[in-house]
Order: sequence, then structure tokens, then C-alpha cells
Amino acid sequence: MKDAISLFAQFFVLGCTSFGGPAAHLGYFRKTFVEDKKWISESAYSQLIALSQFLPGPGSSQVGFAIGLHRMGLTGGVLAFVGFTLPSFIIMLLLAVGLTNFGSSSVLNSIISVFKLLAVAVVADTVLTMGKSFCQSRTTQLLAFVTCIIIWLFPVPFVQILCISAAAIFGLFSLSTRSTEQSSKLNWSFSFSTVFFIVLFVVCISGVLDDFALFSETFLAGSLVFGGGHVVLPLLQDYFAQSIGHESFITGYAAAQALPGPLFTFATYLGAMSHENPLIGACIATLGVFLPGFLLVLAFNQHWKVLANHSKVSGAILGVNASVVGLLAATLFSPVFITSVKDSLDMAVVATIFVLLRLIKLSIIRIILLVLAYGLLNAWLT
Repeated sequence: MKDAISLFAQFFVLGCTSFGGPAAHLGYFRKTFVEDKKWISESAYSQLIALSQFLPGPGSSQVGFAIGLHRMGLTGGVLAFVGFTLPSFIIMLLLAVGLTNFGSSSVLNSIISVFKLLAVAVVADTVLTMGKSFCQSRTTQLLAFVTCIIIWLFPVPFVQILCISAAAIFGLFSLSTRSTEQSSKLNWSFSFSTVFFIVLFVVCISGVLDDFALFSETFLAGSLVFGGGHVVLPLLQDYFAQSIGHESFITGYAAAQALPGPLFTFATYLGAMSHENPLIGACIATLGVFLPGFLLVLAFNQHWKVLANHSKVSGAILGVNASVVGLLAATLFSPVFITSVKDSLDMAVVATIFVLLRLIKLSIIRIILLVLAYGLLNAWLT
């Protein structure tokens, strides 16, 4: 029970403080669970990142779910998901039922702005740290560089998937390593993957039913999206913008970008707006959009660990991880940097946070408290 409470508490704190979107979440997870808590090794964490990049769904939430799964089995995965998602779920639900005065609060706006600056420093630290771990050869460094350049030049969601897929194929043939371990026997379990495809089939043929429409629409969106929360938003727009109104849709979209935790909780807002009972609608939509990704993690997690021991697959992982470093570097500039840093004072704050984080190695909780105090002071002075 103590371990379960500790696991839930860790993810709940991260759910309250993890601003910056999926790229920043990976940095927070690595700082907390690889460096500080040592719940998972660097190599195991890199495999989880690679797995999340290959599967559709909310990438950072899938990594968090897999960390909980690694720590305490299915119970740990569920606790990690609930803890990380609950804060933004509650805020998006409140927003949907009419508490829009949050958006006009100068204090809240100031705090969110400062936490975005924290996200810039966290992502920058993550790019450097992961680059040092995953880009040790000139080939992997070039893979990261090419990925970053392509994403900058072609800022379209599917380009990210193409880059990662191409890096995996390149790594499969050019970066494979000789394995010193005996190849593990491959034991495939179809249980969770079968559940996923059965539900997906039912969703596709039953989505026209009114009582099932909300779940089917969000489940289908969660099943088809690759690349994380930023990609799911256009899919949800196709489903919901006409029914709840474009103004309401944009309000929820802006809130999802500004809040901590997973961007997929935008579906929470849409579900609450679309159902006669906001709480029930929020729960249905949240379950629908997250469930596909988690079923796929359960289906492929153990299988992925076995595959990762094979030389060809380990080469593909090297390629994927190098490409992910490039993706994070591209994300550091857009949207993280350009939407957070507005002037030289903001840049000075980012630099200070970066020094505290990387050189002085102050704990992330203490940095968050300092950032919160600065945000409150800034709101009071203005």
C-alpha cells in the first residue's frame, strides 16, 4: 500500500507541475524516475521512449503508464495514469462547466507564463542529456541533426513519423550490433492486442449509435493519432467543432496547451461539453482517447523487451532514439521556445533555471517552488 501511494503521489505531483507538452514530460519523467528515484534504468527508459514512438496514442502518457507498469504491474500503470492525468482532468472539467474566469486571472496567467519558461529549460536539459546518451557516434548525431532540420522545414505532424520510421529502418540495417546474449525465445501474447482490435472494430461499425458515439469518436481518434497530443487535436476538431461551436472549441484548445499534464485531456473538456452530464461525458471521453494507447503498450511491452535484445532491433532502437533527440531539439524551438520566451527578461529567467537545473543540480521540486514564487511576485508587481 505504501508503494502504491508513493507511486500515485509522484505522478500526481508531475501532473500538477509538468508544463510544456510531451517533450517536457519526457524530461520530467527522466529527471524524476531515472536520475532521482532510480526506478528505471537509462537503457530501459530509452526503450520505453522508442516503444511509445512506434505506437499510436499519447506518447508521454504511454511512457508514464509503462513506468508504472514496470514498477508495480498493471496496478502501477493505472495509478500512474490516474495520478498524472487527474489534475488536468479536473481543470478541464471545471472549465467545461463554466469556470472560464480562470482564463482572465492575471495571477494564473503569470504563473502559467513562468512555468512555460521552466519547460524551455527542462527541454533544453533533456536534449543535451539524451543527446549525450543516444548520439555517441557521428552517424547517430547526423540522424538527430537531419531529423531536426526536416521537422523545422516541414512542420507537419506526419513528417515526424516519417523521420522516426526512416531512422528505424536505417538503424535496422546500418546500426545493428552484435549481441553477446543468447537470443530470447519469442512468446507472443495476443490478449491485449486482440482486445484493442475488437474494440476498434466495434467502434467502427457502431459509432453511428448515439449512446456510443462519444466513446467511439474519442477511441477512434486515440487509435489513429501518431506523435502525441499536438496531433490528436485536429482529429478531435473534426468530431466536435461543429457540435459545441468553434469559439468553445478554441477556448478548450488554448487551455489544453497552457495546462500541465497530458494534452489528451482536451478530450475531457469536449466530453463534458457534449454530454448532458458533464462528469459522465468527461469520463467517457477521457477513457476513450487514452485506452487505445494503453492497450497497445500492454500488448507490446513485454514483446518489445525481448525484441530489443536482438541485434537488428537494437540497431533500430539506436536510430529511433537518435531521431527522437532531433525531434526534441526541433520542439525546443517550436513550439516550446517561441511560445514561451517573449523578451530578454524571459531569456534571463530561462538561463537561470537551466543553470540551477544542470550545473547546480537543484532538485526539480525546489526549482518549481522558486518559479512559482517568481510568478506570484511578477503578478503582484504588474
